[in-house]
Amino acid sequence: MRGPVPSSAVDFGAVRTEFELVEDFPADVLAEARASADRCAEGREDRRDIEFVTIDPPGAKDLDQAVHIAAEGGGYLVRYAIADVGALVAPGGALEAETRRRGQTMYLPDGSVPLHPRPLSEGAGSLLPEQDRAAALWEIHLDAAGEVTSASVRRALVRSRAQLDYAGVQADFDAGRVHPSIALLPEVGALRAAWGRAHGAIDLRLPAQEAVEGPDGWTVRIEPRTDFDAHNAQISLLTGVCAADIMLRAGVGLLRTLPAAPEDAVADLRRTAAALGQDWPAGVTVGDFLAGLDVTTPPGLAVMTDAARLLRGSGYAPFGTAAAPEPPADRGHAGVGAPYAHVTAPLRRLADRYATEVCLAACAGSPIPDWARGALDDVAETMIRTNTLANKVDRACIDLTEAVILAGRVGEEFAAVTMRADQVLLDEPAVIAPCTGGPPEGSRVTVRLETADVASRKVSFAYEKALA
Repeated sequence: MRGPVPSSAVDFGAVRTEFELVEDFPADVLAEARASADRCAEGREDRRDIEFVTIDPPGAKDLDQAVHIAAEGGGYLVRYAIADVGALVAPGGALEAETRRRGQTMYLPDGSVPLHPRPLSEGAGSLLPEQDRAAALWEIHLDAAGEVTSASVRRALVRSRAQLDYAGVQADFDAGRVHPSIALLPEVGALRAAWGRAHGAIDLRLPAQEAVEGPDGWTVRIEPRTDFDAHNAQISLLTGVCAADIMLRAGVGLLRTLPAAPEDAVADLRRTAAALGQDWPAGVTVGDFLAGLDVTTPPGLAVMTDAARLLRGSGYAPFGTAAAPEPPADRGHAGVGAPYAHVTAPLRRLADRYATEVCLAACAGSPIPDWARGALDDVAETMIRTNTLANKVDRACIDLTEAVILAGRVGEEFAAVTMRADQVLLDEPAVIAPCTGGPPEGSRVTVRLETADVASRKVSFAYEKALA
């Protein structure tokens, strides 16, 4: 078994063409973005005194969120500044229409196809360090157990002090020199994760592939994740839970929904866990069981892979509109453990701009703007459509990279882990692909490459033998 052979000949332009992804914007849209100004500057509260920081992947320029966490009595005060895109995009204009069509930023390994023109998403709207920026400022008060005692959002002027990345923050924390604005992030993140599990949240920790270009070309690896990734995600989830609560009380909004896991699916997962020797004591919830699962072992990874069947049917649910006057009967999100809404990534995701506007009006005691309420039904449909598209684009890019780097190696053997009885994860490169021959689930195996077709983006393996 040879090592990986990365290739520089991966052309993602074919994926762009197939899915009709066009980065360029019409001239009137681009002009509007370049001329965008804060429509809500008058009366905006000046909170440049708060030492916000951003945490994003290295090199990111479309910075939606900035965070500051402080101790407050026996609890915590979480301040989360979100780019106020609603104040920069004029309702009824060419820019709004174009973003309504695009729905969200599409990310490919060699670059993105943005929701907004870059002068806005990476310039005037981005929470770049040492720049005064318009923000929707969330203030969320938590008690010592991480329970929300109150939450609100209002328009403010903010100034980020530093642009951090996950790996750097983790290294700083491990070395005892973390930025003071996020020193409490691990504490709050752990409390909120525990809160979610106590409310039935199911967190799937599956390996996420990414295509990356190195000095020798492209290859596929498992996306590295730090503890701070998970902690920072909890702040976004916390804000989304608060936003959903505000909108439900206001009777207008847009929820991100995911049905609870069916009981028969949970029972099936228990049988899988037992068959693979993974202890699941009686009385332990599925969320707590999965949180304690060691996914670095083949059996643990196989059980977590099987658990993906628990969470199906995600969607967007508008309410308080002509088409949907009432909230949905099933308004929860099984991955969060509560009703939830998207409000923390408006530069990259359309729904967040409109949901944020509803929350701002509700907290101010003002009428919900007609332009926001009237768009909710269409925005929900756009998000569902473009989420499907984004998943297809992501899968196509990974499949293409896998096929290219394995082309010419048909017949070779690779060490792998069986994720399912028909799917394996190679050790190197980190290819996830179908496998025939019934490899034993949750085991280390040797597989033989049978297909690596670049034109169809298909890769497949056959089971050879189990490894000790």
